[in-house]
Amino acid sequence: MLRQRRKMPVEQPRSIEADDSPRDGSRDSMFLMASLRYGEGKRAPMRVRNLSAGGLMADCKARVRIDDEVEIELRGIDELTGRVVWAHGGQVGVAFDEPIDPRDARKPVRAGR
Repeated sequence: MLRQRRKMPVEQPRSIEADDSPRDGSRDSMFLMASLRYGEGKRAPMRVRNLSAGGLMADCKARVRIDDEVEIELRGIDELTGRVVWAHGGQVGVAFDEPIDPRDARKPVRAGR
C-alpha cells in the first residue's frame, strides 16, 4: 500500500520592500571599462557590470580587501570615491561615498576639436 505524502504549506511570494534590503535603488546592468586606484598608488582595470546611485559591481583582479578606500575613474563621472564592501573570485563590490547619477556613465563621449 502506498503512503500518502503530506502536503507542505506553500509560502506565497512577497515583494521585497526597501527596508528589507541592505541595497537601495535600482541597478543598471552594463559593461563599462573603468580604472580602480587603491593602496598606495596602485591601479587596476575593471569592467563594471552593475552600476547604481550607491555603488557598483565589477570584474577586477586587484587584490583589495573589505573596507579598503578606493577611487574609480569612470567616464562621465568626476571624483568617484568609495570603499570595498566585498571582493571574491575576481569580482568586487564598491559602495560610493556620495550618490551618483548612473545615467552620466552612459552619456556619449564627444570628440574634442
